[in-house]
Amino acid sequence: MSASRCWLSSVRDDGPHLFFRVSTQQGTVIGEVGMLRTLACPFFRKAFGWCVPIGGLAGLIGLGGGEFRLPLLMHGIGFDAKSAVPLNLMISLVTLSFAMISRSGVVSLAAIVPHLPEVAGLATGGMASAVYGVRLVRKLSGVRLVQLVGLLLIVIGTLLLGEAAFPVQYASPLPASVTAHLLSGVIIGAGIGLVSSVLGVAGGELLIPSLIFIYGADIRTAGSASILISLGIVLTGLWRYWRSNSIPQGRGIVRITFAMSVGSIFGATLGGLAIAYAPVGLLKVFLGCVLIAAAAKTMAAHR
Repeated sequence: MSASRCWLSSVRDDGPHLFFRVSTQQGTVIGEVGMLRTLACPFFRKAFGWCVPIGGLAGLIGLGGGEFRLPLLMHGIGFDAKSAVPLNLMISLVTLSFAMISRSGVVSLAAIVPHLPEVAGLATGGMASAVYGVRLVRKLSGVRLVQLVGLLLIVIGTLLLGEAAFPVQYASPLPASVTAHLLSGVIIGAGIGLVSSVLGVAGGELLIPSLIFIYGADIRTAGSASILISLGIVLTGLWRYWRSNSIPQGRGIVRITFAMSVGSIFGATLGGLAIAYAPVGLLKVFLGCVLIAAAAKTMAAHR
């Protein structure tokens, strides 16, 4: 890992606190130098600033935003791919949790009830395959992993552009059978869970089109259902990374996670409030283009 010195210096700081120490002697509160150093660090401001709009995508559409944070973690801050993926999952978990809370006032959870069979199937398949995805990340070389990340980003960006070009309500091609929806969800979810663990994303870019094109959900319901499914997939992936001791450690890591999580929470809250008004179709076109550009940059930088 080659993160900025202003991040790594925090690992060597003394004391148990992250940003400041409180002294009760004579009623005086003494701020640590580490707090000012952290806030002054351009990488802290970059991590926070970029994650505000990324978190907004989660609240607005139902995406975890991991495909945007991954280039930031790798190119903007300097983590290698194997360290960036589990960190990305950690921040995705925070982002999705607050996005679900912020969206609940606009999109009722009752709208998800008719889609419970496919939601259960997608979640089951996704969580099962997330375990294998973690093993795959551990076996791949750094270059191979970056190439796979770039390819997946291109696929996801293309899917978003395609869905934005045909913003119509699709009837489900599957028979109206609980069993058919459940089993197909398990199969599709298995593929999405693998993508989630390998790329360190929540998988919403694949879940939302699946719910729209295959199961006939509207875009807002698909977004909220995607968040519920993604939470289970992300938690499973993180558990596997934790069991294999693959999550980066250190107080510098905590500071990065803190900065990106706070930015994501702020953005997710704003996005959730704007869901009833924002032009979702135009935003998807923008997302697709940025994803493909990020993929090209990621692959070109590691040739």
